Amino acid sequence: MMTDPARRSHLIGYAAILATVLIWGVWIVLTRQAVTHSLPPASIAFLRVLPPTFILAPWIWRAGIFARGKIGLLILCIAGGGAPFVLLAATGTRYATSADFAALVPGTMPLLVAIISALFFKERLGWLRVAGFVCCSVGVFVIAGRSLLAADASANFGHALLLSAALVYAIYTLAFRRSGLTPIEATGIVAFWSLLMMLPFGLPPVMEAVRAGHLHEVLFQAVVQGIFSGLVALVAYNTGVARLGASKAAAFVALVPVVATLIAIPVLGEWPDLAAVIGVVMTGLGVLLASGILARP
Repeated sequence: MMTDPARRSHLIGYAAILATVLIWGVWIVLTRQAVTHSLPPASIAFLRVLPPTFILAPWIWRAGIFARGKIGLLILCIAGGGAPFVLLAATGTRYATSADFAALVPGTMPLLVAIISALFFKERLGWLRVAGFVCCSVGVFVIAGRSLLAADASANFGHALLLSAALVYAIYTLAFRRSGLTPIEATGIVAFWSLLMMLPFGLPPVMEAVRAGHLHEVLFQAVVQGIFSGLVALVAYNTGVARLGASKAAAFVALVPVVATLIAIPVLGEWPDLAAVIGVVMTGLGVLLASGILARP
């Protein structure tokens, strides 16, 4: 039986990961709206890492920009949670709907975390959680199989990018868990190096968008991408991983498809088809099982 401090730690972890789910659901829809209308993916990545770098500067200074010498884990964290991930996700959503994005990235990432944990770190999942990840897989294949059967090359390209984004974020989840960094330190250091990477590619299109009269959109995306998704959600996600463990925290992320699909209806007018509905339902069922909350303590 868990002690009171342990129970409190788990409750904080659950609250943090559910906050992440809500923010990411909104982020997916608004990112698709931006990249299909006014801002390229490079600008989205730049705006995502700019505010956290300056806001978290004291924590970055304290931890050191080289993450206390853990260069290998730092590189994995930057690739999986920084600019490369955002570029893959934002570019992929140009070719796929919000429902596809939500099912293929947050829906697949927990499965990848579980597979990597089981293969390389010998984590025992139990049959109930395995069944959950199978449900998540079914949901993903329903979404991806639709365009494969239709021979839609554009959608297939978008799906490939989104699945790649899921893989690198799964790697980030496990790398952060073993880095020894606090949630805030990891968020700040990843943002700092990502900003250096994106400065020559992301700043020019942002300035061009401002000159074209899209200042309001740039400021709005800076808040959505940088404050909520790049700072609040990433710190909350890191907190969930630190308190619940990598695979259990990642399992809750599979709830994002439900949130994103519902938000996309009024915002983008994207009504889910039957394949999207099946995918969302299966990933939602999968997270209920894979999270471990139905298992015996």
